[in-house]
Amino acid sequence: MNIKILYRNAMQILILLIFLYLISIKSLAVYAVLYSIEAMFLLFYTLTSKLRRSVKWMLILLYLLLLSAQQVFLVMFSFAGELTGMVFVLKKFAAILVIFAPVIVAYLTYLYSLNLQFFALGKDAAVISFELLKEAHSRAESMKENLQKNADSLRPENLSEIAKDLPRHSYSRYLNRNTLTEEYFEDCRKSMDDENLYVVLSSTGSPASEIISVFTQKTFNHVSLSFDQELKTIISYNGGENVSPPGLNKEYLASFRKKQDASVLVYRIRATQLQKMIVLDKIMEINSKGSAYNLVGLVTKFSIRPNIMFCSQFVYLMLKIAGLSYFTDAAAKVKPSDFVERDYYRKLEFCYEIKFNELEL
Repeated sequence: MNIKILYRNAMQILILLIFLYLISIKSLAVYAVLYSIEAMFLLFYTLTSKLRRSVKWMLILLYLLLLSAQQVFLVMFSFAGELTGMVFVLKKFAAILVIFAPVIVAYLTYLYSLNLQFFALGKDAAVISFELLKEAHSRAESMKENLQKNADSLRPENLSEIAKDLPRHSYSRYLNRNTLTEEYFEDCRKSMDDENLYVVLSSTGSPASEIISVFTQKTFNHVSLSFDQELKTIISYNGGENVSPPGLNKEYLASFRKKQDASVLVYRIRATQLQKMIVLDKIMEINSKGSAYNLVGLVTKFSIRPNIMFCSQFVYLMLKIAGLSYFTDAAAKVKPSDFVERDYYRKLEFCYEIKFNELEL
């Protein structure tokens, strides 16, 4: 394996382990030390930068104020009251998010220093300066929009919903077994005359989808597979909607509408009866052996066991074993939007879109 890929995977695992450690501990001191180390690094970076002295002192003061605010936040909020239960977990999650406040200031300072460099180019570089300023402004606006969107996605009710759902998941055991019925498999067999498989992208607005969007920065964050165009056989890896265990489950369109502007995009890819049977046989095998939703894999990009997957990982593998995959990547690194964005050879054909806010109740 490429050293760069190994390094990236190692860093992802390290970040996940640090996150899990911070979420699990009950010690205020660890967070306080982490905030202090961050502040010391940024202070050193500021002092050694080429910024004007007045800007340096302003930033130093700001970083010290942020450090004080972080420490107060720990004492007055994150570690105030009882140090048990789901509320405490959410408070610690907020304490982790606060780590990024000084980083945002550092990034804005970087944009400011770029502006200074642009103006220093002089009249001979007026055109270049304008283009670079325009790019810097665009980046700043994009960052502002992303921060607002991420703040909406990370609102307390979403985090609370995710936290309540965590105990239902396992990262090493198969939780979902024989959930798919013979009736479902019979519907799949009836669809064999339709020589297509259907790739279904959805923007549901579920708490999980909203949280995932923070990392993917995409609108459509769930993908499913169907043997028929009417989506009677739609299937994917999901959390089970508190009805079935997390893992491989039949899906229902009604459950996709978690927000007013929820929508579904349906594409088809040519598939012979043999290719569809290969996929169906594999689904039957997974249903029999067992499955679980790969929640950790969303961050670490790997699976501990073969049938522990997330939605895009599952769809990619099904297409691959049937000889229908049209781009190459590790299954655990595939995002739902990749199925459309990486369709360089136009293997997919758009069928239709469902906008739930346009449907009659």
